[in-house]
Amino acid sequence: MGIDRRTFLQLAAAGGGAVFASSLAGCASLGGAGREFHFVQLSDSHWGFQGPAVNPDPRGTLPRAIDAVNALEEKPDFIVFTGDLTNTTDDPDERRRRLAEFKQVVAKLDNPHVRFMPGEHDASLDRGEAWKEFFGETHYVFDHRGVHFIVVDNVSDPAARIGEAQLAWMKDDLSRLPKDQPIVLFTHRPLFDLMPQWDWATRDGAEAIAMLMPFRHVTVFYGHIHQEHHHRTDHIAHHSAKSLIFPLPVPGSVPKREPVKWDAQAPYRGLGFREAEPDVATEWALQEYLVSGSRA
Repeated sequence: MGIDRRTFLQLAAAGGGAVFASSLAGCASLGGAGREFHFVQLSDSHWGFQGPAVNPDPRGTLPRAIDAVNALEEKPDFIVFTGDLTNTTDDPDERRRRLAEFKQVVAKLDNPHVRFMPGEHDASLDRGEAWKEFFGETHYVFDHRGVHFIVVDNVSDPAARIGEAQLAWMKDDLSRLPKDQPIVLFTHRPLFDLMPQWDWATRDGAEAIAMLMPFRHVTVFYGHIHQEHHHRTDHIAHHSAKSLIFPLPVPGSVPKREPVKWDAQAPYRGLGFREAEPDVATEWALQEYLVSGSRA
Protein backbone atom coordinates (compact mmCIF):
# COMPACT_ATOMS: atom_id res chain seq x y z
CA MET A 1 0.00 0.00 0.00
CA GLY A 2 1.34 3.47 -0.87
CA ILE A 3 1.89 6.26 1.60
CA ASP A 4 1.00 9.89 1.26
CA ARG A 5 3.57 12.65 1.07
CA ARG A 6 3.26 13.81 4.66
CA THR A 7 3.70 10.26 5.99
CA PHE A 8 6.77 9.88 3.76
CA LEU A 9 8.29 13.04 5.23
CA GLN A 10 7.66 11.82 8.78
CA LEU A 11 9.17 8.41 8.08
CA ALA A 12 12.15 9.87 6.26
CA ALA A 13 12.88 12.22 9.13
CA ALA A 14 12.64 9.39 11.65
CA GLY A 15 14.85 7.14 9.55
CA GLY A 16 17.60 9.63 8.81
CA GLY A 17 16.47 10.30 5.25
CA ALA A 18 16.75 13.43 3.15
CA VAL A 19 14.45 15.51 5.33
CA PHE A 20 15.98 18.39 7.29
CA ALA A 21 13.87 20.06 9.97
CA SER A 22 14.37 23.69 10.84
CA SER A 23 12.78 25.15 13.91
CA LEU A 24 9.33 26.61 13.87
CA ALA A 25 8.49 24.86 17.13
CA GLY A 26 5.60 26.33 19.07
CA CYS A 27 3.62 27.60 16.07
CA ALA A 28 0.93 24.99 16.48
CA SER A 29 -1.53 26.72 14.17
CA LEU A 30 0.63 25.91 11.14
CA GLY A 31 0.20 22.18 11.58
CA GLY A 32 -3.49 22.33 12.36
CA ALA A 33 -6.34 21.07 10.23
CA GLY A 34 -6.69 23.03 7.02
CA ARG A 35 -3.35 24.79 7.48
CA GLU A 36 -1.04 22.37 5.71
CA PHE A 37 0.87 23.70 2.72
CA HIS A 38 4.17 23.36 0.95
CA PHE A 39 6.22 25.26 -1.60
CA VAL A 40 8.94 24.38 -4.09
CA GLN A 41 12.29 26.19 -4.24
CA LEU A 42 14.30 26.26 -7.47
CA SER A 43 17.48 28.24 -7.90
CA ASP A 44 20.37 29.21 -10.16
CA SER A 45 19.20 28.09 -13.58
CA HIS A 46 21.68 30.48 -15.30
CA TRP A 47 19.72 30.54 -18.56
CA GLY A 48 22.15 31.47 -21.34
CA PHE A 49 25.15 29.68 -19.80
CA GLN A 50 27.51 27.94 -22.22
CA GLY A 51 30.20 25.49 -21.07
CA PRO A 52 30.10 21.90 -22.38
CA ALA A 53 32.70 20.66 -19.88
CA VAL A 54 30.43 21.78 -17.05
CA ASN A 55 27.00 21.15 -18.56
CA PRO A 56 26.61 19.96 -22.16
CA ASP A 57 22.82 20.31 -21.81
CA PRO A 58 22.41 23.90 -20.54
CA ARG A 59 19.00 24.37 -22.18
CA GLY A 60 17.71 21.03 -20.95
CA THR A 61 18.08 21.01 -17.18
CA LEU A 62 15.58 23.79 -16.43
CA PRO A 63 12.83 22.21 -18.60
CA ARG A 64 13.57 18.86 -16.95
CA ALA A 65 13.07 20.40 -13.52
CA ILE A 66 9.84 22.09 -14.67
CA ASP A 67 8.49 18.74 -15.88
CA ALA A 68 9.46 17.16 -12.56
CA VAL A 69 7.73 19.88 -10.54
CA ASN A 70 4.60 19.59 -12.71
CA ALA A 71 4.60 15.82 -12.07
CA LEU A 72 4.69 16.11 -8.26
CA GLU A 73 1.89 14.11 -6.69
CA GLU A 74 0.73 17.10 -4.64
CA LYS A 75 0.83 20.51 -6.26
CA PRO A 76 2.76 23.11 -4.25
CA ASP A 77 0.95 26.18 -2.98
CA PHE A 78 3.58 28.28 -4.69
CA ILE A 79 6.99 28.06 -6.38
CA VAL A 80 9.92 30.38 -5.74
CA PHE A 81 13.09 30.91 -7.77
CA THR A 82 15.87 32.22 -5.51
CA GLY A 83 17.97 34.05 -8.08
CA ASP A 84 20.40 33.74 -10.97
CA LEU A 85 17.63 32.93 -13.37
CA THR A 86 19.94 33.95 -16.22
CA ASN A 87 23.68 33.94 -16.79
CA THR A 88 25.48 37.25 -16.68
CA THR A 89 26.21 39.25 -19.82
CA ASP A 90 27.65 42.70 -20.45
CA ASP A 91 25.20 43.25 -23.31
CA PRO A 92 21.95 44.89 -22.06
CA ASP A 93 20.02 43.61 -25.08
CA GLU A 94 21.24 40.06 -24.54
CA ARG A 95 20.36 40.33 -20.85
CA ARG A 96 16.79 41.19 -21.79
CA ARG A 97 16.64 38.40 -24.36
CA ARG A 98 17.69 35.89 -21.72
CA LEU A 99 15.19 37.20 -19.18
CA ALA A 100 12.43 37.05 -21.79
CA GLU A 101 13.39 33.50 -22.81
CA PHE A 102 13.55 32.36 -19.20
CA LYS A 103 10.10 33.80 -18.59
CA GLN A 104 8.72 31.88 -21.58
CA VAL A 105 10.28 28.62 -20.40
CA VAL A 106 8.97 28.84 -16.82
CA ALA A 107 5.50 29.75 -18.08
CA LYS A 108 5.17 25.98 -18.56
CA LEU A 109 5.00 25.50 -14.79
CA ASP A 110 1.55 24.22 -13.95
CA ASN A 111 1.07 26.61 -11.05
CA PRO A 112 -0.47 30.10 -10.98
CA HIS A 113 1.70 31.23 -8.07
CA VAL A 114 5.34 31.48 -9.15
CA ARG A 115 7.55 34.04 -7.43
CA PHE A 116 10.92 35.34 -8.54
CA MET A 117 13.88 37.19 -7.09
CA PRO A 118 17.13 38.20 -8.79
CA GLY A 119 20.65 36.90 -8.41
CA GLU A 120 23.78 38.91 -9.10
CA HIS A 121 23.93 37.42 -12.62
CA ASP A 122 20.50 38.94 -13.31
CA ALA A 123 20.83 42.32 -11.68
CA SER A 124 24.24 43.49 -10.46
CA LEU A 125 25.45 45.06 -13.72
CA ASP A 126 22.45 47.38 -14.08
CA ARG A 127 21.18 47.46 -10.46
CA GLY A 128 18.14 45.43 -11.45
CA GLU A 129 16.90 47.73 -14.23
CA ALA A 130 16.24 44.96 -16.79
CA TRP A 131 14.99 42.62 -14.07
CA LYS A 132 12.25 45.04 -13.03
CA GLU A 133 11.01 45.30 -16.62
CA PHE A 134 10.20 41.58 -16.59
CA PHE A 135 9.51 40.67 -12.95
CA GLY A 136 8.77 43.84 -11.00
CA GLU A 137 10.27 44.74 -7.64
CA THR A 138 13.42 42.99 -6.47
CA HIS A 139 12.25 42.89 -2.83
CA TYR A 140 8.76 42.46 -1.39
CA VAL A 141 6.71 40.65 1.25
CA PHE A 142 3.73 38.35 1.21
CA ASP A 143 1.79 36.21 3.69
CA HIS A 144 0.63 32.65 3.28
CA ARG A 145 -1.26 30.52 5.77
CA GLY A 146 0.10 32.14 8.87
CA VAL A 147 3.68 32.58 7.66
CA HIS A 148 5.19 35.97 6.78
CA PHE A 149 7.56 35.78 3.79
CA ILE A 150 10.20 38.44 3.11
CA VAL A 151 12.10 38.56 -0.19
CA VAL A 152 15.38 40.42 0.27
CA ASP A 153 17.55 41.71 -2.57
CA ASN A 154 21.27 41.39 -1.76
CA VAL A 155 22.44 41.35 -5.38
CA SER A 156 21.37 44.55 -7.17
CA ASP A 157 24.07 46.42 -5.29
CA PRO A 158 27.29 45.28 -7.01
CA ALA A 159 29.06 45.55 -3.64
CA ALA A 160 26.94 42.62 -2.33
CA ARG A 161 24.97 44.70 0.16
CA ILE A 162 21.32 44.86 1.05
CA GLY A 163 21.71 48.59 1.49
CA GLU A 164 20.46 51.15 4.00
CA ALA A 165 17.17 51.85 2.24
CA GLN A 166 16.17 48.21 2.04
CA LEU A 167 17.27 47.52 5.62
CA ALA A 168 15.05 50.41 6.76
CA TRP A 169 12.18 48.92 4.74
CA MET A 170 12.79 45.55 6.37
CA LYS A 171 12.94 47.09 9.86
CA ASP A 172 9.61 48.82 9.27
CA ASP A 173 8.02 45.60 8.04
CA LEU A 174 9.26 43.60 11.04
CA SER A 175 8.09 46.29 13.48
CA ARG A 176 4.49 45.35 12.64
CA LEU A 177 4.90 41.68 13.57
CA PRO A 178 4.60 39.90 16.93
CA LYS A 179 7.73 38.16 18.15
CA ASP A 180 6.13 34.72 17.75
CA GLN A 181 5.28 35.33 14.09
CA PRO A 182 6.68 32.56 11.83
CA ILE A 183 8.96 34.25 9.29
CA VAL A 184 10.62 32.91 6.15
CA LEU A 185 13.19 35.04 4.37
CA PHE A 186 14.17 34.36 0.76
CA THR A 187 17.42 35.79 -0.51
CA HIS A 188 20.08 34.91 -3.07
CA ARG A 189 23.42 35.22 -1.30
CA PRO A 190 23.79 33.79 2.22
CA LEU A 191 23.26 36.40 4.91
CA PHE A 192 26.05 34.95 7.06
CA ASP A 193 29.76 34.75 6.19
CA LEU A 194 29.99 31.32 4.61
CA MET A 195 33.01 32.01 2.35
CA PRO A 196 33.47 35.76 1.82
CA GLN A 197 36.52 35.16 -0.36
CA TRP A 198 34.25 33.22 -2.73
CA ASP A 199 31.54 35.92 -2.64
CA TRP A 200 29.48 33.64 -0.41
CA ALA A 201 28.40 36.33 2.04
CA THR A 202 26.42 39.58 2.29
CA ARG A 203 28.44 42.54 3.52
CA ASP A 204 25.63 43.90 5.67
CA GLY A 205 23.92 40.55 6.22
CA ALA A 206 24.72 40.71 9.95
CA GLU A 207 22.43 43.73 10.22
CA ALA A 208 19.53 41.80 8.72
CA ILE A 209 20.19 38.83 11.01
CA ALA A 210 20.27 41.15 14.03
CA MET A 211 16.81 42.44 13.08
CA LEU A 212 15.50 38.89 12.87
CA MET A 213 17.00 37.69 16.15
CA PRO A 214 14.13 38.85 18.41
CA PHE A 215 11.71 36.69 16.42
CA ARG A 216 11.49 33.12 17.66
CA HIS A 217 10.60 31.31 14.44
CA VAL A 218 12.78 32.35 11.49
CA THR A 219 14.07 30.36 8.52
CA VAL A 220 16.17 31.64 5.60
CA PHE A 221 16.18 29.98 2.17
CA TYR A 222 18.83 31.07 -0.32
CA GLY A 223 20.70 30.00 -3.49
CA HIS A 224 23.98 31.21 -4.98
CA ILE A 225 26.30 28.43 -3.74
CA HIS A 226 24.88 25.73 -6.06
CA GLN A 227 24.55 23.03 -3.40
CA GLU A 228 22.52 21.98 -0.39
CA HIS A 229 23.94 23.49 2.78
CA HIS A 230 22.47 23.95 6.27
CA HIS A 231 23.62 26.43 8.89
CA ARG A 232 22.34 28.02 12.08
CA THR A 233 22.81 31.49 13.46
CA ASP A 234 21.61 30.85 17.00
CA HIS A 235 17.96 29.81 16.47
CA ILE A 236 17.77 31.01 12.84
CA ALA A 237 18.15 28.22 10.26
CA HIS A 238 19.69 28.90 6.83
CA HIS A 239 19.17 26.45 3.94
CA SER A 240 20.76 26.79 0.50
CA ALA A 241 19.40 25.10 -2.62
CA LYS A 242 21.02 23.11 -5.38
CA SER A 243 21.52 24.65 -8.79
CA LEU A 244 19.81 23.74 -12.05
CA ILE A 245 22.96 24.25 -14.16
CA PHE A 246 26.11 23.00 -12.35
CA PRO A 247 27.25 22.26 -8.79
CA LEU A 248 30.00 24.18 -7.03
CA PRO A 249 32.57 22.72 -4.60
CA VAL A 250 31.98 22.34 -0.89
CA PRO A 251 32.96 25.59 0.88
CA GLY A 252 36.72 25.70 1.40
CA SER A 253 37.31 22.23 -0.04
CA VAL A 254 39.47 23.51 -2.91
CA PRO A 255 41.65 26.61 -3.32
CA LYS A 256 39.52 28.14 -6.08
CA ARG A 257 35.76 28.26 -6.59
CA GLU A 258 35.14 26.59 -9.94
CA PRO A 259 32.16 24.63 -11.29
CA VAL A 260 32.28 20.89 -10.79
CA LYS A 261 32.88 19.23 -14.15
CA TRP A 262 30.15 17.23 -15.87
CA ASP A 263 30.30 13.48 -15.21
CA ALA A 264 28.95 11.50 -18.15
CA GLN A 265 28.60 8.47 -15.87
CA ALA A 266 26.35 10.45 -13.55
CA PRO A 267 24.66 13.17 -15.65
CA TYR A 268 22.80 15.92 -13.74
CA ARG A 269 24.52 14.86 -10.51
CA GLY A 270 24.32 17.62 -7.93
CA LEU A 271 21.44 19.40 -9.68
CA GLY A 272 17.96 19.57 -8.24
CA PHE A 273 15.23 21.37 -6.34
CA ARG A 274 13.39 21.03 -3.03
CA GLU A 275 10.00 21.00 -1.39
CA ALA A 276 9.49 22.65 1.99
CA GLU A 277 6.54 22.44 4.32
CA PRO A 278 5.71 22.88 8.00
CA ASP A 279 5.45 19.32 9.32
CA VAL A 280 3.17 18.08 12.11
CA ALA A 281 5.62 19.47 14.69
CA THR A 282 5.47 22.82 12.83
CA GLU A 283 9.10 22.63 11.73
CA TRP A 284 10.14 23.02 8.11
CA ALA A 285 10.51 19.57 6.58
CA LEU A 286 12.70 19.67 3.48
CA GLN A 287 12.69 17.06 0.74
CA GLU A 288 15.43 17.24 -1.88
CA TYR A 289 14.80 16.11 -5.47
CA LEU A 290 17.05 15.42 -8.42
CA VAL A 291 16.37 17.30 -11.66
CA SER A 292 14.61 14.16 -12.90
CA GLY A 293 12.13 14.36 -10.03
CA SER A 294 13.54 11.36 -8.14
CA ARG A 295 13.99 11.91 -4.41
CA ALA A 296 17.60 12.62 -3.54
